[in-house]
Amino acid sequence: MGKYRAIPPGYMTVGEVAKKMDVTVRTLQHYDKEGLLSPSATSGGGRRLYTDKDIIKLHQILTLKHLGFSLDDIRNRLIPLNNPADVVQILSEQAAAIREKIADLIESLSEIEALKTEVIEMQSVDFKKYADIIINLEMKNDFYFLIKYFDSETLDRIRSRFDKESSIIFLQKFLHIQDEAIRLQDAGVSAGSPEGLQLAKAYWDLILEFTGGDAAMLPTLMRIGENDEGNQERRQKHAKAKAFIEPALGAYFLDAGIHPFQ
Repeated sequence: MGKYRAIPPGYMTVGEVAKKMDVTVRTLQHYDKEGLLSPSATSGGGRRLYTDKDIIKLHQILTLKHLGFSLDDIRNRLIPLNNPADVVQILSEQAAAIREKIADLIESLSEIEALKTEVIEMQSVDFKKYADIIINLEMKNDFYFLIKYFDSETLDRIRSRFDKESSIIFLQKFLHIQDEAIRLQDAGVSAGSPEGLQLAKAYWDLILEFTGGDAAMLPTLMRIGENDEGNQERRQKHAKAKAFIEPALGAYFLDAGIHPFQ
């Protein structure tokens, strides 16, 4: 019984800490082994002894673990808790980490709900399309919903031509042309003006880049373009840009002697 009497006041055994914090002795032993939470002292009989300060640190570890952090992440986030400033710092870091995880979870939830809507409307199981939709959601491409209207052959050809990086660049070009078309229309610029023809050429070059010069894809693109089911603001923006781009393309084709469907 001597080893039990050797425990000084203010210290707790590993079993007492485990019971108090509702964890297993094995968990505390693992944290000790990983360098996360070592006992403050050892009794004469070799028993691990913990203090209230260790309990606070254990609270910190369990909180971060509950939030989904790995043991390596937790190890890097632990700091000495010697004064109020230390406690405030770690609480601020935990709060920031929680906000970041909440933002990530909200974004993931939004993507899941969007994909669920697409799956319901597709009424078929097509994991290639699912993957394409997920990638475009991650890219913040508001036109992700159009993917379900492409046939498998067209999608395979698009996949062979674009990776994630080139897709982002292409989307940025498209949105820039759309914004420029709206700007020209608001400024009262004629679709057949030099500026209108220049924009139409840039738009046509973009179409050729997308299709690889295959005119057979144009009817498909035209049909898909009519299926913009996005929010009202984007539909209005798309319609406004289209009202300028279509006559500008007509003038450009006439001026350049281009017959796109031949």
